[in-house]
Amino acid sequence: MKENSWKKWLYWFSFGVAIIIVFNIFNNFDNLKQIIGNFFQILSPFLAGILIAYILYLPSRRIEKTLGKSKVKFIKNKARPISVIIIYLLILVILIVAMKFLIPKVYDSIVELINNSQGYITDIINKFSTLPEDSFLKKDFLEQAIAKLKEIDIMQILNYISGIFSFATSLLNIFVAIVVSVYVLAARGKLVKALKKFIIAVFKPKTAELIIKYFNNSNEYFFKFLSSQVLDGIVVGILTSIAMSLLGVKYAVLLGFFIGLLNLIPYFGAIFAVAISAIITLVTGGLAQAIWMLVIVIILQQIDANIINPKIVGGSLKLSPLLVIFAVAVGGAYFGILGMFLGAPVAAVIKLLVTDFVNYRLEQKSQEDK
Repeated sequence: MKENSWKKWLYWFSFGVAIIIVFNIFNNFDNLKQIIGNFFQILSPFLAGILIAYILYLPSRRIEKTLGKSKVKFIKNKARPISVIIIYLLILVILIVAMKFLIPKVYDSIVELINNSQGYITDIINKFSTLPEDSFLKKDFLEQAIAKLKEIDIMQILNYISGIFSFATSLLNIFVAIVVSVYVLAARGKLVKALKKFIIAVFKPKTAELIIKYFNNSNEYFFKFLSSQVLDGIVVGILTSIAMSLLGVKYAVLLGFFIGLLNLIPYFGAIFAVAISAIITLVTGGLAQAIWMLVIVIILQQIDANIINPKIVGGSLKLSPLLVIFAVAVGGAYFGILGMFLGAPVAAVIKLLVTDFVNYRLEQKSQEDK
């Protein structure tokens, strides 16, 4: 009796402590958010390194498998470290080529676009002013939009963009991220074994088996999605830049780079990038060029959606388009651009968990009925 009474008091005491903790968390939410933000800021180079390793894992593994078939004993035995060296040498070559040819053009285009932006805005306003008074384009909401265009502060936008990408200026963070990514790639076998060993030691055999199973499946989804989306974005960016250059579109390389970058975000990214590119082309090249640009880019997007993307991604996530759109929308609403990018693979993992749970419950019910 005394033991039950003691357990009862312990339960209520724990419950009261939990309420106090929850109240203090909500009461000091801003401070907590700042602490968490600072914590993630410190971890950002390490997380970036892990992300780089994730993206490079599949190509590194393929190179390792190829080297593992070599008849040269040294190459065969050292296939993993050699594959890591090769993959980073390839990245170095790509970066050198990009810095030599791509980045200067993109930079010059950005500077020119910013310098001419007020002139482009003035052109839009002048064209708008020449429309008939009864034109549907002169409705109140569009007039308000034009008024907002006049208020745009380009330097403020630049400061915002530079703030977003300020982490790239930190050489220390970049160095730490590269070192972490190299270590994770080279020692991935040991890291995975250590993690599995810890899970087996802490949890019961059946629970540990389930955790390892979902860990492996989640890894597979994220590996395939990240690497394939990056590769797909590069292919789309190059093809779009070439097509726009042939059409004589101003800022073709910049717009192609922009479309390729936003193509990393399923569905929404491509729509937003094409819309912005169409507006810029309309202002810089006229209506005819903007229409041709839209036609060509839409054709390229269809080729990507039906031929390139399925070949690269291979339907690895096994998600319906509706679920992908929902996942991207929810991810974007709660976690911004990163949430939009990672929404699809997270949804794939959740779908796997829910499907397995439903199958497990159905199996239990069928056994109970017997």
